Amino acid sequence: MELKTPLYDAHVKAGGRIVPFAGYLLPVQYEGVIAEHMAVRTECGLFDVSHMGEITFRGKGALASLNHLLTNDFTNMPLGKVRYSVMCYEDGGTVDDLLVYKFGEEDYFIVVNASNRHKDFAFMKEHILADTEIEDISDSIAQVALQGPKARDIIRKVMKEEDIPEKYYTAKRDVLVGGMNCIISYTGYTGEAGYEIYTANENAMKLWDLLLKEGEEYGLRPCGLGARDTLRLEASMPLYGHEMDETISPLETGLDFGVKMAKKDFVGKKGILERGEPKITRVGLRIIDKGVLREHQDVYIGEEKIGHTSSGTFSPLFKTSIAMALIDKKYAELGTVVEVDVRGRRLKAEVVPMPFYKREK
Repeated sequence: MELKTPLYDAHVKAGGRIVPFAGYLLPVQYEGVIAEHMAVRTECGLFDVSHMGEITFRGKGALASLNHLLTNDFTNMPLGKVRYSVMCYEDGGTVDDLLVYKFGEEDYFIVVNASNRHKDFAFMKEHILADTEIEDISDSIAQVALQGPKARDIIRKVMKEEDIPEKYYTAKRDVLVGGMNCIISYTGYTGEAGYEIYTANENAMKLWDLLLKEGEEYGLRPCGLGARDTLRLEASMPLYGHEMDETISPLETGLDFGVKMAKKDFVGKKGILERGEPKITRVGLRIIDKGVLREHQDVYIGEEKIGHTSSGTFSPLFKTSIAMALIDKKYAELGTVVEVDVRGRRLKAEVVPMPFYKREK
């Protein structure tokens, strides 16, 4: 049976179309995916992401455990920094990708994908080193994402200027947003500037209503899972189960920036090395023919199958179909024309640069 986030009643009241997702009942859209998508690109959108998982690492061994468990290096991570990483199986396949927040030398806060929460926690418990206490606190925390060019204008109305994170991928803890104790980070999954705010479940409805009220003059509107997916795809942000899974290593899907092979060791390093030079890579595709590319469609050059699409959609911004695909590396050169099998029809598409969309700073 699916769970409800603390904001479930707000979604129903606002006319959200509720669907099961990652074990929760969440809104896929309110007024429509395209309208919500463009609101985030031009003004601002508010998302309920309370289904995400949150895990704490504390103790003298916390840093050593993170460096052992994860592909990135956290040795010289500054306080208040947020860092992306991947967690791998011994054979180099991906357990999950996640964010690590550092709030103290022995105090870390980790955000994992909702569908992987229990699997991730079990894997972490199995592999942590001595003097590390880990706790899954997901059920006590609500999370909302305020995303778009007007996000800062809105957040300034509900909290002190000095409490707002200034740099991308930084965070502050124990700050007041509308009088409620929160964690706020300058992060997001849309390609836009914005903030992700964590608070106790009992504050969720008040926080949601406050942001919508104060953001009304800036065009803020609630947004669902549909727009979240199209936005992250335009920004070429990977999603577990699509661009990566237990069979794919982070190097095979273009996540090298989050993998520090120079580290002495981490779970999965030997497996990644044994795979050798990656034979596949992640590319961007833009359709040439008429049609819409979707996930898990075979990609060809001539009669040779060279890979498959991992995510695909009609882009509300570019008004054409785009996709990410995992294909044979030798065909990844920009400008290469491939064919994608869309329901039995071979449609031409071109390999193009990623991200498809990058905001102007």
